[in-house]
Amino acid sequence: MIAFQNVSKYYNGNGSVNSESHALQDVTFKIEPNEFVSLVGRSGAGKSTVLKLLIGEETPSKGRVIFGSYEVNKLPPSSLPGLRRHIGVIFQDFRLLQNRNAFENVAFALEASGYPQADIEELTPQALEMVGLKDKMTNFPRELSGGEKQRVAIARAMIHHPEVIMADEPTGNLDPFNKWEIIKLLHKINELGTTVILATHDKEIVNNLGRRVITLDGGRIIRDEERGKFVLV
Repeated sequence: MIAFQNVSKYYNGNGSVNSESHALQDVTFKIEPNEFVSLVGRSGAGKSTVLKLLIGEETPSKGRVIFGSYEVNKLPPSSLPGLRRHIGVIFQDFRLLQNRNAFENVAFALEASGYPQADIEELTPQALEMVGLKDKMTNFPRELSGGEKQRVAIARAMIHHPEVIMADEPTGNLDPFNKWEIIKLLHKINELGTTVILATHDKEIVNNLGRRVITLDGGRIIRDEERGKFVLV
């Protein structure tokens, strides 16, 4: 489903070779359908860069990024919305619209894709019910807890029934109870057939999941284990 083939990403400070910063260096891996994969590493290891490359927010300096039938690194900007309908993204900071309630925040993803109003009215409550927030549909973000805000964000990410969910530090702003509730929800989504890619530096989460772990350090993959642990030397 997903393949990174010898992918590197460099950033130039002033245009000279010596000023290049390596975000990723010769990264190669594959992710199969229905996998649950944790990307781990210290801040700056390259986790977020992997996610940005996968949705076409960044382009690789070299190498190929494959998602299904898409060669992401060759897509023109006009084709990126089509790609992104297959990938739901969850962020650490929720990124909810503060002047819209929970229903409207989730519905906005469908409105932006041109769905008819009848479909929006049917699908949005279903998505909020899936994350346990059907009774909070009219609440605004300021009226929701951190865990509830992240649940709204997950409902929004799932509204298109994507093949892949990418979660970038989704528990970073949550207390321990809500952290595990979000992980349980991601686990449930994965069991229903959606591939989950979790970028995190939370050792406790990774070690309890007992799933595949790809460890990045300095932009390189230093470990890729089917049932891995959070190990940084």
